[in-house]
Amino acid sequence: MSEPRLSLVGEPAAPQQAAALARPGYAVYAGPTTVEGRVFDGGVWYHGLKQTGPDEPGLPFDLWICSPLYVDAETVDSEDGSIGRLVRFAHRGRERECVIPMEALAGKGEDVLRQLMRQGLTVAYNQRKHVPAYIASHHAPATVLATTTRTGWHAATGSFVLPHRVIGSDEVRYQSSGLEARIFDSRGTLAEWQQEVATPCLGNPVLILSLCCALSGPLLRRVGVHGGGIHLIGDSSSGKSLCQDAGASVWGAPDRFKLSWDMSGGGVEIEATTRNDTALIADEISRANPKRLQEHIYALANGAGKGTMTRDREGRPKNHWCVPILSSGERSAADHAGLSGQTAHAGAELRLVDINAGTRPYRAFDDVHGTTGEAFHRALTGAVNRHYGHAGPALIEQLLEREVMDGLPWRFGELRRSFDVASAQAGRVADRFAVMALAGELASEWSILPWPEGTALAACRMLFHEWLATIGDGNAEDRQILAALADFIARHGDSRFSDVNAQLAAHVINRAGFYEIDNGRRLFLFNRAALIEAAEGYSRDRILRTLGTHDVIPKTDPGRLQKKYRLPGGGSARFFVIDPERLDPERPA
Repeated sequence: MSEPRLSLVGEPAAPQQAAALARPGYAVYAGPTTVEGRVFDGGVWYHGLKQTGPDEPGLPFDLWICSPLYVDAETVDSEDGSIGRLVRFAHRGRERECVIPMEALAGKGEDVLRQLMRQGLTVAYNQRKHVPAYIASHHAPATVLATTTRTGWHAATGSFVLPHRVIGSDEVRYQSSGLEARIFDSRGTLAEWQQEVATPCLGNPVLILSLCCALSGPLLRRVGVHGGGIHLIGDSSSGKSLCQDAGASVWGAPDRFKLSWDMSGGGVEIEATTRNDTALIADEISRANPKRLQEHIYALANGAGKGTMTRDREGRPKNHWCVPILSSGERSAADHAGLSGQTAHAGAELRLVDINAGTRPYRAFDDVHGTTGEAFHRALTGAVNRHYGHAGPALIEQLLEREVMDGLPWRFGELRRSFDVASAQAGRVADRFAVMALAGELASEWSILPWPEGTALAACRMLFHEWLATIGDGNAEDRQILAALADFIARHGDSRFSDVNAQLAAHVINRAGFYEIDNGRRLFLFNRAALIEAAEGYSRDRILRTLGTHDVIPKTDPGRLQKKYRLPGGGSARFFVIDPERLDPERPA
């Protein structure tokens, strides 16, 4: 039998007594333990028998494998039903838990060793192969727990899962690879965060909206609102990134919780899944690939990843998430996507709406509380990096403790009525602003935010109506089609159109049609190809429906949407007659 290991720190504790050894097999001792007259140091031991001959009973031997490692429970993954083991050990006085998938034990177990050693498990290097075997030897632990790789609400237990803690239940664990960044962290206290971060936000609608957006993640599913969010637009150094930092401080350290728009499609899924039901805060949209930006926006707002297959050609479970988005940039998402030559999609513009964070009294701020803009910016920057990670979990605790879940849809409906809009599309945006207002009002009511009642609602309504005044309370696709036709006429009115009443046809390259003068105004006669070219991305039927809705076509032949004209030089053709003065969707009736 090998010599017992000596304690490395302090005097060894008095040995405990244990039952007789079972050979061959594993045993774990919390500290020095006497078994059959021998003292074994704390840890996992392999008590074996070495065969010296076919008829020999075998010579006993003992191997110290690692520091004390306990297999506490069987785990069942909530997404795919895979089985694992929950193990527990201590490192420098701090208890650690890891979920080990059983499939990771199928080979040599190197991934298991990496995960455990990365988090501080002390292993006898030459005996490391015994660690996976020891875990696998626990065939059916009495306790069964659920696991998940996603943050947020866990449907089976009603709890809220964060990587470092589970709020509301002891029956679920977060399954971590140990490689991910520690984005959910805390520093300082909630009281300090309230005084130095939340209080200076008073009087600043963009800052208030940023905090409300970050707090709204846990409420989205509860009130039936999909993801999507806001995009802060302002010049460089205007303070929009600081507003994002303030929002990020709700959940963790701003420099780690906040991410960059420079993501692949797979990166979008990973980042959204790891922030499920909290918030996704993406800085500087100019770093995004213009060709993929709108695809990313749709994916983030719709909350579902792409389908993939296993090597056995079976479908893997899709990633799912629900997160509010807090974005920023010097240009809008539509303008950035346009750099690639793409037409801006109305759906993307509605899922990520533009908020002015650059031309307020102090650029992104409205009230610097008696200081200069520079001093206010410097003080708040220091505060968000000293105090963070408390408000989000505090809101979750209150949601669970106060048992208000069933009443949330009613509270949301009451606030939603104050965002009065006519169109369904503007109504979807109003839904998101209303749930942000609800998050802020609940946090104020429960003394998480040190704001007077109505503060969050007033700021959210103010910025919503600013957006509405800029965009208009109409159909977004209609606005885009009318604007595209107006832009096409502005660019090509004199180069690709000529007078239909001229005696001879003018030489026009890539003709889009003609024009005629009618009562002192110029009407443009579009051919079919030009009409579709002008409003690229929309079908002809969709374009014509918009033109009919807004009464843009002043002349038609009976039973048609076109009118027949004699052409200069002979012949005739039918055209769509467009009145450019009617291309403004917000013009008075």
